Amino acid sequence: MAKKNLPQKHDILNLDYETEPDKVWLTKQETLRKLVGFLGVSLPPVLYLFVLGSSGYDKPLDSISHYYYTRWGSLLVIIVSLLAIFLLIYKGKELIDFILSTVAGTGALLLLLLPTSNISDPSVPEKVGVTHLVDNPVREAVHYGSAALFLVSLAIMSIFLFPRVDNTLTKMKKVRNKFYVGFGILMILALLVIYPGQEIIPDIVYDKHHLTFWMEALAVEFFGASWLIKGGVFLQD
Repeated sequence: MAKKNLPQKHDILNLDYETEPDKVWLTKQETLRKLVGFLGVSLPPVLYLFVLGSSGYDKPLDSISHYYYTRWGSLLVIIVSLLAIFLLIYKGKELIDFILSTVAGTGALLLLLLPTSNISDPSVPEKVGVTHLVDNPVREAVHYGSAALFLVSLAIMSIFLFPRVDNTLTKMKKVRNKFYVGFGILMILALLVIYPGQEIIPDIVYDKHHLTFWMEALAVEFFGASWLIKGGVFLQD
């Protein structure tokens, strides 16, 4: 019986079972950068808007991690889990890319496995927070450390790894490098507002303006934008 001729390649998904079995669309480095970037920039607005739409609560929670305790905590788990997976399988161009993306992916998984403290703001309606865990200072400390590890690793990649020049330093590459470095520095500054800043800034100011949430949101948006540029979505040659 004659063998049925099957198409060897699908142009959209980059499938080739004969000559390039390892180059599936989803594992291409450029695709991973785009996916990581898209998931990053979508995380804060998606969580905020879904809680707003379902409960009418129009203020941000204390942090992005606190959305774990809402009805839409599954969205947080799904998006961050996907981020972690894509970061863990990201190879980059050199070993240091793989190491830092693996550290970031591991941090993302740990911050999900060890959630932050419960929603304690009395102004948050009961219908917003639907989950409650037993307080555990160790769990919360590891969560904060994992979140910092996740974002700091991505900031280092943006500042030091993304600006590398392979061949010719084109005009647009110079522009992209400025964005990479700028976004990475802004991520670090946002994290400094959270960690040392939380001890320095008066509670009445810090809590009133939900600075942890907004600084986390800015850091995540900056890292997402950096990866979108690296993935060729913006500012191409």
